[in-house]
Amino acid sequence: MTRLRTLTALIMAPLAVAGVLLLPTQWLAAVAAVLLLVALWEWYRLAGVEDTLTQGVLMVLNLALIVALVWASRTSTGFNWILLQLLVVAGVLWWLVALLWLGRFTFDSRVAKLAAGTLAMVPAWAAMAVIHGDVANGHRWLLVALVVVWAADTGAYFAGRKFGKRKLAPRVSPNKTIEGLLGGVVAGVAVALLLGTFAGASPGQLPAVALVALVAVLFSVVGDLFESLLKRHRGVKDSSNLIPGHGGLLDRIDGVVAALPAFALGKDMLGF
Repeated sequence: MTRLRTLTALIMAPLAVAGVLLLPTQWLAAVAAVLLLVALWEWYRLAGVEDTLTQGVLMVLNLALIVALVWASRTSTGFNWILLQLLVVAGVLWWLVALLWLGRFTFDSRVAKLAAGTLAMVPAWAAMAVIHGDVANGHRWLLVALVVVWAADTGAYFAGRKFGKRKLAPRVSPNKTIEGLLGGVVAGVAVALLLGTFAGASPGQLPAVALVALVAVLFSVVGDLFESLLKRHRGVKDSSNLIPGHGGLLDRIDGVVAALPAFALGKDMLGF
């Protein structure tokens, strides 16, 4: 299983990096929309929606929302980002609500979970497009945002295994520890500082980059824990078996979908 996981990761990671760095924003947004809709399908399964027709209708509605946002954002001179930026803010607010939801472990409303799926995926798509569409090295900044989350996951895993003693959220995810969280924060911020200059940040902007990376890592933990909550309610280990050795797509991007709106909003507010 470890060999299969490693092989799959070695295939997926270069494809993701190449897509972020080489694709134009409109094509990246299209690819991201497809991937996030797949993750949303897995989300619906965790929410207890197993009927194929219902899943299909919900997927079409979310796709229609994305298409409507793109259509409404077109102008005679280009593209107006305001609607997508508002969605980014909505995504940040949603994950703050999700943090409160984690404290109510027994709250198991299917309708709320369905709405939560849209509030998680569509703002993440908007954040990805907003970051990548930035004329100042947007493709590099999106890569930084993604690598920060990947580094935080890795740092949390190894720090948790080596030093983990105090449980972070035992009812939701018994294996996560406070020591792992701290290790993930250190790894994520360190990567942001290392790659910030590559993305175009000046030395004076690096503290702001580090702060945004810190917040993004914390949001990624909320995203990870919230998916764990869905799986706990459903009584399953993975969101699906779509990716060999890794479970479902949602299992791989749960932290990313929460971190991207936070990173996009922080980057915009602090001006780097």
